[in-house]
Amino acid sequence: MKKSNVILYIAVSLDGYIARPDGAVDWLDDVEGEGDNGYGEFYSQVGTVIMGRKTYEEVLRLTDEFPYAGKPCYVLSRQTMENSPHVTFTDEDLVSLVSRLKKDSNSYVWLVGGGQLVKQFLEKQLIDEIQLYIIPKLIGEGIPLFPDDTPPAEFELTGTGQLGQIASLTYKLKTKGAG
Repeated sequence: MKKSNVILYIAVSLDGYIARPDGAVDWLDDVEGEGDNGYGEFYSQVGTVIMGRKTYEEVLRLTDEFPYAGKPCYVLSRQTMENSPHVTFTDEDLVSLVSRLKKDSNSYVWLVGGGQLVKQFLEKQLIDEIQLYIIPKLIGEGIPLFPDDTPPAEFELTGTGQLGQIASLTYKLKTKGAG
């Protein structure tokens, strides 16, 4: 896997949700895992962070200090917002933005979320790899990882693991004409 690839590294409930309807992720708090469940190792390899505005606002609500300070962080938003010390807001075309970030990043480009952004990235085939952490909980309703009308895509399973009660799956996007 090339170091500048776009990776969706994300936790999902057993019933396919990444957050409650209001964006809350409290259901992740008491899961039996192992240490930080590989997050530290993954994050050390991230060169650039990209997320949607709603995800950004939820991150700010959950933390006192911005957790991605020190890495270039882009927040996609159709609203005009003033850049902060740690974030660049943009409504740049996804294909040109991702192409530029992959070229300029010294390591992985991490697509943090949310579901609508995942859908947009899949529509344009901009996700190279998915690292999925399945949390053994049914939350019943919420923000789906793959919203309605997400385009079809094929992935190849490249890794599996178990971290306590969490299952980890790694998939690589199958390119057209491959396999």
